[in-house]
Amino acid sequence: MIRIERRLTEARWLVVAVPLGSLLGAAILSSIILFLTGHDPLATWARLLDRGFFASGAMSATLVTATPLLLTGLAAAAAFRMQTWNIGAEGQLYLGAIGASGIGIALRGQPALVIIPAMVIAGLATGAAWAAIPGVLRAYTRTNEIITSLMLNYVAGLLMTYLIFDSHSFWRDLSSFTARVFPQGKYLSEAASWPSFPIGGAVIPLGLLLGVVAAAVLWLVYTATRFGFEARVIGDSRAAAHYAGIRTRRKIVAVMALSGALAGLGGASEIGDFRHVLDPRGLQQASFGYAGIVVAALARLNPFAVIVVAILLGGLSNAGFSLQGATFPAGLVGTLQGLILFCALAGELLVHYRVRIGRPGRKAPPLSQVGVA
Repeated sequence: MIRIERRLTEARWLVVAVPLGSLLGAAILSSIILFLTGHDPLATWARLLDRGFFASGAMSATLVTATPLLLTGLAAAAAFRMQTWNIGAEGQLYLGAIGASGIGIALRGQPALVIIPAMVIAGLATGAAWAAIPGVLRAYTRTNEIITSLMLNYVAGLLMTYLIFDSHSFWRDLSSFTARVFPQGKYLSEAASWPSFPIGGAVIPLGLLLGVVAAAVLWLVYTATRFGFEARVIGDSRAAAHYAGIRTRRKIVAVMALSGALAGLGGASEIGDFRHVLDPRGLQQASFGYAGIVVAALARLNPFAVIVVAILLGGLSNAGFSLQGATFPAGLVGTLQGLILFCALAGELLVHYRVRIGRPGRKAPPLSQVGVA
């Protein structure tokens, strides 16, 4: 008989042992699939690690991919720690990109010291405002925030598409005949390009550094402030929080806005660090907001662990692109990535629950056979 029992206490060693065991299990399963499909497992894994982290320029490319994953992962972690399920980081990232690119275009001709802080603030503000919509609906009308935040992702995507492809908006380039025929956004000026910092052979984008600072601030907020304490109480029991006099409605809106601000900063980073133009198709194909939920889950909602997980998944994503070829189809790359994520998430079960295997107990004898004094 197999029973699954919830652990009353979580041993600290499990927090380290279970993720390592999950990665080992994923490596074994992936190796079996590689062997059955006619590929050398050891050579494939060596190439995966080399192209993701150790080859020339690999770490810089990994950090580029890790930056939006870090910020959307922090956005998910900020909301989930209060048991508020913000699934709208994707749309909030879009709004952050719209706000940052808009202010960058409006301030064309200004120095970088003016444009870059304005882009950061615009990304934070637009992302927070977009996330506050499902927050207000959840707090004051008890509407399910999962549904509303998810549906707003599609609204944000359609809005971004409308600004570039279906209108003559402020964001669209109409300066030439080619731009009018083939819609594209206005490119930002050189001063609006966010700086990067070469350290130890890797180029670190400004957005990643802002993400590290945001992780530290988020950790401090949840561990060392009254706001964080009240948010944790609401996450444990909203009835108890209400009985204690905590204003749960305000906290729900505030936490959703905080989560959206982090996702909006990810959108601003995409514009300032990498794309330098509002690119609806590229942003929607990347799906950074949905991937951030996986990052937060793998990090167990720990802001500092989100940094590590984002870098690992960024390297895995970049290495997967390098493996694709005539003898190594994209579907097989996706299978390897999916196995790693699935095993890592499934391993979380063992942190919270224990599996007991034993023989079923004997049935009690009927009452007619039991002697009564």
